[in-house]
Order: sequence, then structure tokens, then C-alpha cells
Amino acid sequence: MIKVTAVSYLNTKPFLYGLFKSGLSEKTDLQLDIPSVCAQKLREGEVDLGLVPVAVLPELESPRLLSDFCIGTIGAVKTVCIFSQCPMDAMTHIYLDFHSKTSVELAKILLRDYWKVKPEILPATPGFESKIGGTTGALIIGDRAIGLDKKYDYVYDLGDVWLKHTGLPFVFAAWVTNTDLDPDFVGQLNEALALGIREIPQLVCLIPPPHPAFDLKEYYTHYISYHFDDAKRRALDRFLSDLGATIPASAF
Repeated sequence: MIKVTAVSYLNTKPFLYGLFKSGLSEKTDLQLDIPSVCAQKLREGEVDLGLVPVAVLPELESPRLLSDFCIGTIGAVKTVCIFSQCPMDAMTHIYLDFHSKTSVELAKILLRDYWKVKPEILPATPGFESKIGGTTGALIIGDRAIGLDKKYDYVYDLGDVWLKHTGLPFVFAAWVTNTDLDPDFVGQLNEALALGIREIPQLVCLIPPPHPAFDLKEYYTHYISYHFDDAKRRALDRFLSDLGATIPASAF
């Protein structure tokens, strides 16, 4: 049985829906984790395949991006944001969410190259969100970010800022293996993921909204972009280049 790890956030639900509805989930040991744990499991060989933060790619011995799908965005993403009560140029300290290395590295790149500011970066531990205030901000990602745009005076959506900075979409997570998988399984995986994306209208009828003012269908169809196309591959190359990292051409 193929061991699979996937992100436990709302943005992964269409993929999970496709895996279960297609029956492919019955051929896998599927584990749901926060992004950083997904990356750790793949890096340490605990799983065969993962929907993992792309920042882990340079840390893998022989990474291969398997599918035609990813967790990406073309502009604003809604759930990867820096929140604060002061403008960016007044921020002196910032907590960076420990859930995902990709979002942390993206924030560092934008702080350095787009905003050109140097707030002190503080280690984030559970409960760090409560420390936002004054000149201290925080990067918060995933489902915990939903609804916070109403709470803070300043919201910096990193997907939107990256698009302004580079003119490119962004890839937060991709389906990656560090081993050889049966081509038939890979084909079935792509079919299952495509099924989940096609049936987003049915899926949203089954999931309660995470926040009264949050439109889940709009989130899945406008803010999250699931197709891992050529533009997103260029965006991934740009992100890794800005990190000073490379991956083998065979990864694609």
C-alpha cells in the first residue's frame, strides 16, 4: 500500500474528495498533516508520496513532481497573509508561522526584495497569533487565517504581493515523490485529482463554511488555482532561484 501524506487544510479538500470518490484512497495509507509535517515525512522516507510545501524540494535526494495539479494561486490567496496593526514600513518585529516553510521563505523574499524592510524575525510557537499588536505583525497561514482580515488594520496577502513583484502565479505545495512509483498509479492519481477539481460545486455543498462571511466556492475557484501549468512551473523556478536553490531537471 502506498503511503501518502497531504495537507490538512481546506484548500486540499477537492483533492481528497477526488481520491475518495475515485476509490484510489483504498489503495493508499492516507495521512493528513500540517504542511511542515508533510515535508518532514517525505524527507525522512516515512511516506512514498506527499502534497508538500515546495520549499522542501531542494532538501530531497531525488524529487519528482508527479501530477498536473498543485496548491497555487494567481494573485490573492486569502489564507497566506501578514497581519498587523501598523503599515509594513513601521513593523519592527514579525512572527513567521511554523506550519509551512514555503510561506515562511516567501515572506522573507518579499520582505527583502519587495518591501525592502528588515523587521526582527521572531520564532513562532503555538499561540503566537495573540502577540500581534503595536509594531509587531505575524504571518498566519491556512485555515487559521480565515476571517482575520476583519480583525486587523493591515493585511498583506502574499499571493497578491508576489504577483505584483514578479508578474507570476505562485505554487505553495505540489505532489512530490522521492522514489519510483508505478506509472499506472500516477495516472490514476491524476485522474482522481482532476475528478475532485471538476466536482468542486458538489463538494462545497457538503462542507460547512469555516466562517460566516467566507465563500468556500469562491475560495476554491477564484483564490486557489489547482492546475500545475507552465506559468506555475516558471513561478516555481523563480521562487527556488530567489531562495538560492535548484532542483534537478529530472524533477519535472
